Amino acid sequence: MILESKLNITSQVELAKAEERLSKLRAKQLFDTGDIEKVDVGTFAGLAFIHRYLFSDVYAFAGNIRDVNIDKGNFRFAPLMYLEASLNHIDAMPQGTFDEIVEKYVEMNVAHPFREGNGRATRIWLDMMLKRGLQLVVDWNQVDKDDYLSAMQRSPVKDVEIKVLLKQALTDQIHDRALFMKGIDVSYYYEGYSEFRTEDL
Repeated sequence: MILESKLNITSQVELAKAEERLSKLRAKQLFDTGDIEKVDVGTFAGLAFIHRYLFSDVYAFAGNIRDVNIDKGNFRFAPLMYLEASLNHIDAMPQGTFDEIVEKYVEMNVAHPFREGNGRATRIWLDMMLKRGLQLVVDWNQVDKDDYLSAMQRSPVKDVEIKVLLKQALTDQIHDRALFMKGIDVSYYYEGYSEFRTEDL
């Protein structure tokens, strides 16, 4: 099933290509304009701002809570009837230490509040919490795709693996533009998007 987009594209391949190009352009703009500093760090409102910013050229639902139940493989994300309560709980979670920030990130991944684009928006959201709280960000180039995906899959039950994986990739280069752009490319690569380099758009 192809998601309904503002672009009226009927091919899944073409939609994926257009989505990648347009949203990477917006990710670049998010950093270069300084709009990223407007994010309400660690809240669902802040995540919705990021999601809307990235995907509003493509999807009418950008930044809005999904209205359907979704799953990936054999994992079901938070059921619709509990989603709002789950997001309120996540907003109230502490974010003062590395462990607390990753735990909050894991919970938001389980919530998966949007119809599409959750991982890409939430990884920026994670970096904003790390940047604001600890003056660190993840160098996503140091995080192997398969290791990351399997650690995230297991994280709702046991989050030690994802904590170790992310901790060893932390850097204090929090204002490094090239690091951010490469990080966007890696984040998209995790989800199967690798047609365009953010820096080249």
